[in-house]
Amino acid sequence: MINLLNVQVSPRRDKSLSRNLSETFISHLNDFDSDLEIVHRDLSKVPPQFVDLNWIASAFTDSSERSHEQRKILHKSDKYIDEIRWAEIIVIGTPMFNYGMPAALKAWIDQIARISETFSFDLNRGDFPIEPILKNKKLVVLTSSGEFGFDEGEIRETQNHLIPHLRTCSHYLGVDKKKDLYHIGIEFQEFKDDRHQKSIKNAHQKAQRLAEEISFCDKNLEKVS
Repeated sequence: MINLLNVQVSPRRDKSLSRNLSETFISHLNDFDSDLEIVHRDLSKVPPQFVDLNWIASAFTDSSERSHEQRKILHKSDKYIDEIRWAEIIVIGTPMFNYGMPAALKAWIDQIARISETFSFDLNRGDFPIEPILKNKKLVVLTSSGEFGFDEGEIRETQNHLIPHLRTCSHYLGVDKKKDLYHIGIEFQEFKDDRHQKSIKNAHQKAQRLAEEISFCDKNLEKVS
């Protein structure tokens, strides 16, 4: 059995390219592993709250000393973190908004990045005091963008603040960004030309191949264990 957390961000629902791409990946993964268990988290329907002063005070209060009100403030954050702990694969389907994350996605990550829950902090570690607590997760990021050329070495590489940001924060999700983070993107949306149609087709084909690859790796790990 594979536990999959499906996090969707686009407000466009059925018209969303990133949602449709996510559906292709998940449905093909389910074809290869019929025991796939899915939890859905739609950030456009129920956006996470932004971090404020009361949230910060609650998160940095020892869990044994939190008031009823502080536990209530962190209730949603606890729920998000429980979903991350449960998941083996995390799918994030999101558009690129103004070259970066939609606000709801950033708010979700802020709710998950919590001391003693998803990371520890120790100044004895020197200049890198943060260490992730969660481990061994896979992150599949499926995106859409109006323009094109955002990958490494391409013409808009320096304007891409979506994937680099997710890569930087992936350790809060228990993801090794060097080997367990995958990205497939649809581009050219605003151009509405043949390049866009080709990008859609290529992205869905890549999503199908990635589903097979991940399923194959997981089954091999089960045999080894």
